[in-house]
Amino acid sequence: MAEVSLLNVAKTFGDTVAVEDMTMTVPDSAFVVLLGPTGVGKTTTLRLIAGLERPDRGDILIHGRSVVDETPAQRDVAMVFQQYSLYPHMTVRDNLAFPLRSPIHRLPEDEVARKVREVADVLRIAHKLDNKATALSGGEMQRVSIGRALVRDPAIYLMDEPLSSLDAKLRADLRVELKRVQASLGATILYVTHDQIEAMTMATHVGVLDAGRLVQFGSPREIYESPVSLYVAGRLGLPRINALPADLFPGAPAGARTVGLRPEHIRHGEGKPSRVVRIEHLGDQTRLHLMLEGHDIVTLTDVHTDLEPGDTVAIEPRNALYFDAAGARIA
Repeated sequence: MAEVSLLNVAKTFGDTVAVEDMTMTVPDSAFVVLLGPTGVGKTTTLRLIAGLERPDRGDILIHGRSVVDETPAQRDVAMVFQQYSLYPHMTVRDNLAFPLRSPIHRLPEDEVARKVREVADVLRIAHKLDNKATALSGGEMQRVSIGRALVRDPAIYLMDEPLSSLDAKLRADLRVELKRVQASLGATILYVTHDQIEAMTMATHVGVLDAGRLVQFGSPREIYESPVSLYVAGRLGLPRINALPADLFPGAPAGARTVGLRPEHIRHGEGKPSRVVRIEHLGDQTRLHLMLEGHDIVTLTDVHTDLEPGDTVAIEPRNALYFDAAGARIA
């Protein structure tokens, strides 16, 4: 595995700025997630590292060496795409072995067989090795797709929303599997998603992108608890952070225009009276949808609450985050 660095990297497509002045280091053996909505430059960043795109300026380092003039094959990276991209006429065994039989690697067949068996065991698909790819479930096909990257033992794995096409249960299962595989192999992974749950549960580091710029980089907990802007605060957290006028509650600092309140950071029982609009019982948590002076607020309450729509509950903030008119964090 290897440390990968981008230094002031920029890329445009015509008049569209895809990546702008990006400086970021993916530490060795880290699981880094790039987070942001569609169109902020996440996939372009992966393609720049892979060599599928060339930066307009800046440098990309793998193992401390510049790779901007190297071909994708020379960079020692492996990429996993959203779609499975398997060869349907081949067995799982041959799909996994395919990268190892390329002219670049030329491994002896006994070594190919050993690596295929090891990866199949890690991904728990050893019992499917002789099945055709078309006979697999969606989750199994994605495991094979990930396995084709794993067999190569590259410097870094680049993953472009590999779980987004799966149903909710499969996504949850494969999140656990992928994190387990990364930890057991000590793999360096740069993973792109717009799914905040994937970022919170798998990442050692999260990079939040906005309009091609890296606006914050840190641990998931750091991003969640100490966002640098209202934009970043809205990228993590479910339910989303409540963004309200700063003067809705007393105690706002000078210059504050918006107060950000996480649902779990709203205390019930005292403060301003608000009306219960809707109650969501989700098993492990209950969400209260409140109305306070014309503003919608979502908070959490006891799963066995006896509150009903139309009831009144007093609320006050704790651990509030304050932002200025431009959305920058000031307290």
